This record gives sequence, structure tokens and C-alpha cells, in this order.
Amino acid sequence: MTRFAEDGAHEPPAANAHARTRAEGGFTVVEVLGEIDLATAGFLAEHLDAATTGPRPDVLVDLRHVDFFDCSGLRVLCRAEARVRERGGRLRVVCDQPRIRRLLIGAGLWKRFPPLSGVPGEGRE
Repeated sequence: MTRFAEDGAHEPPAANAHARTRAEGGFTVVEVLGEIDLATAGFLAEHLDAATTGPRPDVLVDLRHVDFFDCSGLRVLCRAEARVRERGGRLRVVCDQPRIRRLLIGAGLWKRFPPLSGVPGEGRE
């Protein structure tokens, strides 16, 4: 599993206005921010590409702070999930927004990305 900062292996890309990466427990969280569309999906892809490198990556994509997400974002998610599967890992989505859930259902991706309501272990001390 690729680790960031905790063991010094791979450093995540620099945070940008649309994505930031952190290690959380045994997995990597890519927090998505703002609007993800054709013009900004590359900023998210940079973080997901880094998080899905290495054997058995365990990645959580946190969509709770997304204002807009279109098919460009879905394409990046699908590509990252395929990379994770090829490497024997998993990619999960965290989402508490009904509009993002409707987008996943409408795109036929609900079963591929059944959303979690929060990051496991979040809020524990």
C-alpha cells in the first residue's frame, strides 16, 4: 500500500484548489474540493494517480466538499478505480450529498462506488 508522509515513501502532490491528499489510518484520503469539470478534473487526476501507485492501494475519495461534479470527474474516478483493481487494492467514495448520489445512480455507477457517509475512524482521538 502506498503511504504518504507517515513513512516517507511517496509524497503526495501539492494540495491545489480542487484536491488534497493525506494518510488516514491504513488508507489514503483524497479530499475533493469545489467544482470538478473538464477544466479542473486534471487537478483531481494528479492526486488519484499518485494515490493509486504501488501494490494494493487503499484509497478513499472524499466528495463531501464538492460543489459541482460532472462526467469529467466520473471519468477520473473510474480510471482510478480500475488502476486500484489492477493493483489488488480498493477505492471507496465518501459522500453525504444527495446530488452526488443521484449522479452515481444516473450514470450507472452506484454499485461500483457505493458511497460511505464518512471517513472510517474520523472524529476519533
